[in-house]
Amino acid sequence: MVVGAGIAGLTSTLDLARRGAAVTVVEAASGSGGKLRPAEVDGRLFDVGPTVLTMRAVFDDLLADVGSRLEDHLELEPARLLARHAWADGACLDLHADPDATLAAIGDFAGVAEARRFAGFRQRAERIHNTLDATFMRASRPSLTGLLRRAGIAGLPGIMAISPFRSLWQDLGRHFRHPRLRQLFGRYATYCGSSPFLAPATLMLIAHVELRGVWRIVGGMHRLATCLEDRARELGATFRFDTPVATFLSHHGRITGVRLADGTSIEADAVIFNGDQAALAAGRLGAAGRAAVPPASRSRRSLSAQTWAWAGAVRGFDVSHHNVFFSDDYEGEFDALFRKRSLPATPTVYLCAQDRPAAATAHPEADPERLFCLVNAPATGDAGRPDSAEIQQCEKATFAHLARCGLQISPNATATLRRTPLDWEQLYPATGGALYGQATHGWRAAFDRLGSRCRMPGLYLAGGSVHPGAGVPMAGLSGRLAATALLEDLDSNAR
Repeated sequence: MVVGAGIAGLTSTLDLARRGAAVTVVEAASGSGGKLRPAEVDGRLFDVGPTVLTMRAVFDDLLADVGSRLEDHLELEPARLLARHAWADGACLDLHADPDATLAAIGDFAGVAEARRFAGFRQRAERIHNTLDATFMRASRPSLTGLLRRAGIAGLPGIMAISPFRSLWQDLGRHFRHPRLRQLFGRYATYCGSSPFLAPATLMLIAHVELRGVWRIVGGMHRLATCLEDRARELGATFRFDTPVATFLSHHGRITGVRLADGTSIEADAVIFNGDQAALAAGRLGAAGRAAVPPASRSRRSLSAQTWAWAGAVRGFDVSHHNVFFSDDYEGEFDALFRKRSLPATPTVYLCAQDRPAAATAHPEADPERLFCLVNAPATGDAGRPDSAEIQQCEKATFAHLARCGLQISPNATATLRRTPLDWEQLYPATGGALYGQATHGWRAAFDRLGSRCRMPGLYLAGGSVHPGAGVPMAGLSGRLAATALLEDLDSNAR
């Protein structure tokens, strides 16, 4: 059985089904996808979570294992322009899929010396990724001793070179002299809900992942979830939506199934939980679930978000599919988010123009176009914050900052979907609205994430709050790891 039909639940279901297991998936929502589920605003569907696909090989490999191909089911559009970055004084820098184009853009923006430093940074990010890909990210147990054992003697130089004891911000200072390049590449820490001033330098591997390729899924990211669900159904998996789970069933210290909110009990040989471990720790699925994991620390929560989705017209700035408008006080922004636990006075703003093809900046349709806007927020939703006054001030500061950067937006105020940490807490209880599990702060953080197995036999964990971490491809990997662990244990018990 799989509880939760997010990406991790779907990949684990597909792996279990293709290996002959009878799988039932129960999901509280009305459809699959988790954070990929779209929202309807004024009659149009919006991506209101992840907006592009990276590490495509994770899903290419999964589909290949069931004799299919991703491109047989999805229209994938490779991005030529990865993201457009802007500042309030009019400075602008594009990153491109073509590394030579990015090198030239950085040279024009910051000088030839910085372009050479970027080349060195890119090589370093690739080495870190290659060192950790098989030995850590795809490994079942996130431990330092396990990492060293899998790396072996030949891999020790690579392990020593990944800089786990320096912060990403410190290490970027060794690569770049230009403060805005440091700021730009420091943003990758937020991809896992963390601060570049506290996250380890190993997170620069995210730069390599993005520079290897970014794809837009035509029709929306939720189509990836639909694709995986359809393949799992073809292999015999059963999906039950609008079916919340009240508690786990247990017998003699082993999970034996679930009891649904309507009182129905479903027995199972094993259960994969695709949800945030904080919900288990808070007892939201009963005493057996709470006993399965250690207590969750509020102080270590990752970022939440304040978001807006609406159809509107833009003018004054040539937006691409992906756009980032940087704060002038980056350190102050993260100090507010993680120390003061408040919304920053001048936030960095992410804007996704969802009707703009990933390969170009031109808007192919008549106005208005679909726009999704996000600023980082502290995970304080279960504390009743931010309150309405803070939310209004954040909205005012966000659009004022966009205007200083040259972007004027005329949204449809009567059809705007706003989500705050309070809304994310309702969607993902006991998290405070944290969207990435625990923050990756300090060298031990990645090793502190739980693996597929937990304290309760028969229960396995998958999703962005456990190893190998947050994000669509990482969650996909976690689901595959959980399925492998479950089948290994069932096979061992049967002997």
